[in-house]
Amino acid sequence: MKKFRKVLDGLTTSSPGGGTMGSPSCGSAAGTPTTAAPTPKEIDVQETLVSENFQLCKTVRHGFPYQPTALAFDPVQKILAIGSRSGGVRILGRPGVDCFCQHESGAAVLQLQFLINEGALVTACADDTLHLWNLRQRRPAILHSLKFNRERITFCHLPFQSKWLYVGTERGNTHIVNIESFILSGYVIMWNKAIELATKTHPGPVVHLSDSPKDEGKLLVGFESGTIVQWDLRVKKADFRIYYDEAIHSVSWHHEGKQFMCSHSDGSLTLWNLRNTSKPIQVTFPHGKIQKDGRKESCKPILKVDYKTSRNSEPFIIFSGGLSYDKAGRRPTLTIMHGKAITVLEMDYPIVEFMTLCETPYNNEVQDPYAVVVLLEKDLIVVDLTQSNFPVFENPYPMDIHESPVTCTAYFADCPPDIIPVLYSIGAKHKKTGYSQKEWPVSGGMWTLGSHTYPEIIITGHADGSIKFWDASAITLQMLYKLKTSKVFEKPKPNEGRAAELVDDDPFAVQMVSWCPQSRIFCVVGISSHIILYRFSKYDANTQIVSLEVRLQCDPEDVISPSENENNPCFSEPHSGSHSPQPHHQHPVSPGGGTPESFKDSTPCLKVKDRVVRVPPGYQAELVIQLPWIDGEPPQQISSLDINSAYGLLAFGNCNGLAVVDYLQKTILLCMSTLDLYGAADPYQRLTRSPRRNRQSTSGLTELSDNQQSVDMERSKSPTSDHVNGHCTSPTSQPCSAGKPRVPMGPEGPRLARRGPGRPPFRKAQSAACMEISLPVSHTEGYASRRAMLQQLHGVTMYSHDEHHTATPYCWSDRESRENSFSRSRSSSVSSIDRDTKEAITTLQFGESFGRKSDTLPTPCLWVGTSLGVIILIPMSIPTDQEERMEEPVTIGPCGAVLMLKGSVLRFGFLDCMGAHIQSPYEVWRDLNAPEDPDRPRKRKLVHYSPSSSQDTCGEGHLAIVCSERQAKVFLMPSQSCLFVHNITESSFVLRADVVSVWNSVCLACFCANGHVMTLSLPSLRPLMDVNYLPLTDMRIARTFCFTNGGQALYLSSPTEIQRITYSQEMYDNLQEMLGELFTPTETPEAQNRGFLKGFFGGNAHTFDREELFGEAAAGKASRSLAQHIPGQGGVEGMKVAASGAVGELARARIALDERGQRLGELEERTALMMTSAESFSKHAHELMLKCKDKKWYQF
Repeated sequence: MKKFRKVLDGLTTSSPGGGTMGSPSCGSAAGTPTTAAPTPKEIDVQETLVSENFQLCKTVRHGFPYQPTALAFDPVQKILAIGSRSGGVRILGRPGVDCFCQHESGAAVLQLQFLINEGALVTACADDTLHLWNLRQRRPAILHSLKFNRERITFCHLPFQSKWLYVGTERGNTHIVNIESFILSGYVIMWNKAIELATKTHPGPVVHLSDSPKDEGKLLVGFESGTIVQWDLRVKKADFRIYYDEAIHSVSWHHEGKQFMCSHSDGSLTLWNLRNTSKPIQVTFPHGKIQKDGRKESCKPILKVDYKTSRNSEPFIIFSGGLSYDKAGRRPTLTIMHGKAITVLEMDYPIVEFMTLCETPYNNEVQDPYAVVVLLEKDLIVVDLTQSNFPVFENPYPMDIHESPVTCTAYFADCPPDIIPVLYSIGAKHKKTGYSQKEWPVSGGMWTLGSHTYPEIIITGHADGSIKFWDASAITLQMLYKLKTSKVFEKPKPNEGRAAELVDDDPFAVQMVSWCPQSRIFCVVGISSHIILYRFSKYDANTQIVSLEVRLQCDPEDVISPSENENNPCFSEPHSGSHSPQPHHQHPVSPGGGTPESFKDSTPCLKVKDRVVRVPPGYQAELVIQLPWIDGEPPQQISSLDINSAYGLLAFGNCNGLAVVDYLQKTILLCMSTLDLYGAADPYQRLTRSPRRNRQSTSGLTELSDNQQSVDMERSKSPTSDHVNGHCTSPTSQPCSAGKPRVPMGPEGPRLARRGPGRPPFRKAQSAACMEISLPVSHTEGYASRRAMLQQLHGVTMYSHDEHHTATPYCWSDRESRENSFSRSRSSSVSSIDRDTKEAITTLQFGESFGRKSDTLPTPCLWVGTSLGVIILIPMSIPTDQEERMEEPVTIGPCGAVLMLKGSVLRFGFLDCMGAHIQSPYEVWRDLNAPEDPDRPRKRKLVHYSPSSSQDTCGEGHLAIVCSERQAKVFLMPSQSCLFVHNITESSFVLRADVVSVWNSVCLACFCANGHVMTLSLPSLRPLMDVNYLPLTDMRIARTFCFTNGGQALYLSSPTEIQRITYSQEMYDNLQEMLGELFTPTETPEAQNRGFLKGFFGGNAHTFDREELFGEAAAGKASRSLAQHIPGQGGVEGMKVAASGAVGELARARIALDERGQRLGELEERTALMMTSAESFSKHAHELMLKCKDKKWYQF
């Protein structure tokens, strides 16, 4: 515990760090002395956080595995494994049992093989390496690896209860690996010995390996060319060889071992009998019809077939593919042939793999299939085979996060406990029906609710305008409620309206969300420059949505054009309001309402429904705010948003300015440009911009990057506000490489080609998950400046004023121009005119604060942060009485303080003088649609966290934490003195920052573009943790990374998956308890008694000893150059993890001993029973012999 004291020598107007930064003072920006309220002479904050409280690690991954490649199932443990192209493996069991493993090489997973009921998994990767994973621990680890050097792996097969793995290669050879030691056996089936010597052609790669159900000593080897060989492992020669004209894709045995079925590239299925292998006993084309000329239709390959017998019905033949080529546009199918019935199941996505789930793990018993797991490219479904209509099971995993591409995320920890049940009850009414009534068949593992759980909610916004609320408590994920924002608007007709000119497919894409869990008020910002405000109600209602139009856009005609002074770099523009937005227009939408004559061009992108609509329980739209087109120019993207339920206010900003809306009275309180917010306190000397410059088309820029800025805007915007934080951005635009030619267009060019500075051309919506770039972030120090790195990152030249804080007006330096020769060279005069005076509003926050130095009591304020690192405080006067609040206007005026720091402002936070976090005031939720109760009238109940509520010892005042892209500052209010300054990064920039609660204290958490995750103490800004965690390799991470309380964060690790992480040591220590157990001790089912006759005539399947054939004594050692054994770290780690888990190895050993004793007891009982049965049989046989001894043959 460390105390930080800061002695303030009276009132000062300069900050302690002001001189080092070269920025204007942190006090009054205008430099005029003011009288402030008495300030505490000493701030005494006891900081409890230390570096040992922080530890960064991944916790759990949700969603569908991105680009899946392989599938496996353990029929005894009942767990499922899915491999992916990036080298990841997801292991799923019952809900709550969900584990993610990653191969360090990142090579694609080709095949998965469970060691059935052994708690282990073998993975074969595209880098020709086999890995053995230990699943007997909550976090699986690799025990052994075997790298093949000279041959490529194509197929693997592990017989049940065998420790020898068969590995087929591209050369056609079959090798055998000992699973226990992961060493290659000297026994090899060479391709030239498998086929006849007379055969001149190579049979191709091995595509199938399986042991005969009738005799484990016989191995069936299938080659790609159509050759099939049954190899006798004992005598080392082929029993038979089959040469078929069509290429083979898969083989499946009948359980008796007398027949097998093959699928081929021509869409045919062939059935072979071992008695006569000269030709197939049956050839079928399931989807090939006979044409008029008598020929069969050409069909697509059948990629896999399963031939499963059933005890009580006809066999099941299940296969994928095989459709005819003639039917274009047909969706991928899974065909189930059961007797004479053929059922074709159409899938939404291509089939990657499928697996039939059977009651028994033995391949020589009647299979009795009960389900089919189908792995699609973007979904996982399980089909119930026990019902004739083949319904699917309801998937308990959150596999539909990507149902529509994710465009934004929000994470809320420690929510009100009642919000999750309420959302679930509303969302349950809209669930789909028609699922199988049986339980989900993947039910393995164990998971219990940990002791360290609290309500958590994740919100995802999507490209189709939908919003999903997810219950994320206890490291699980379950969808609670889905909201469709598109229902607020009329359906846009094709090629009609303003939206059609810009947005082809996704005009409703969600750009950002703001949610108050206490008041249940929810705000959505859409890509079409619209904001929707929702209130929550448990009752349905008839409502008419109110619409407001805010003209937050500069008019080029109002900007002074110094045409005669274009070459004068010192020409300055007075702050006369020429950049303020045009007068705004507001109107409640009504059926007969119209737009005033003077605003005919003021058309929004979308049309709000202008009639009374019936809305179901849940979130109901109350207000829609839209930014209309003005003079043929589209509105700028909304860059920041904040809503406060206690004040009844909503504030938002963009590249042009700020607007504040009273959503209770449905009026616009403030709408002005950023420049006008300063008044006389503007810290920068502004220069004019030429309207003719603005008139040039930016069509060449619209293809440059994630968010295209106009030629005017590109240098005055912060990189984070433009391209990373979702400010003035489109989550649906396409990234592109830098350096594309910019084609200017004269004023006579088409007007619609002149998109606004923040308006990209919308094509097919791409989510935040789909933005990918390459960025050498590990060496960002090598970049000449941050601007050079950002050009590489975003493909567009930008300029931010955090690089040069000087007393004179900023300008391009010669040194920087030389360092960044790729940018357009320009003279100082041209650059002065080029530079735009607009700056974006990057962050907003309502709260109780001191708007002026002279304030003695905290009042409602709006904190405004801009892309130039300027903080503007706007005090407000809000009526406190409920009736007055609905009638009296709210007074708001931008005449507060102006503070500064380096870089675009990202986040505000407030502490009292004891270091406790001050939350924003809020209104307690009340249902406006509930029936009236005369005894209990509905009144607004407000909860305020005043800065002076717990300041008896310290007096009045509070601390304000401000974080930008480059640094963090702590200000003392109302004196506005800067107490602490910390430069977070010099070589990179901060993407996300938030003030979060950890270990009953608060800290500042930051995520930088170079992949570093950092935490700083508050208020002293001491570095507590700095971990190089995740390089920013694509824009998806930057757009979706978010922190929350409890030391947690999340981001979209792929277009279909959410990765949650923790930076808290407490959660890291408790993570083992929260994760599920993958392996549970389960008794292996016994093989069925084959009977005397079957055992006598069915061959000697049980006398086969693989150890005798494949061991080193008999087969010798394999060539060392063929494969390299790599020991893994899983053994040691597994012991550590198991020792710290709830069920350690000692407990497992005790359970195993108990099971062994139980089995020995059962064996003893069975032996005694068999002896009794034998004695009885002997007695009866003796009696029968005595009875028939004296009879003649003709007496029988």
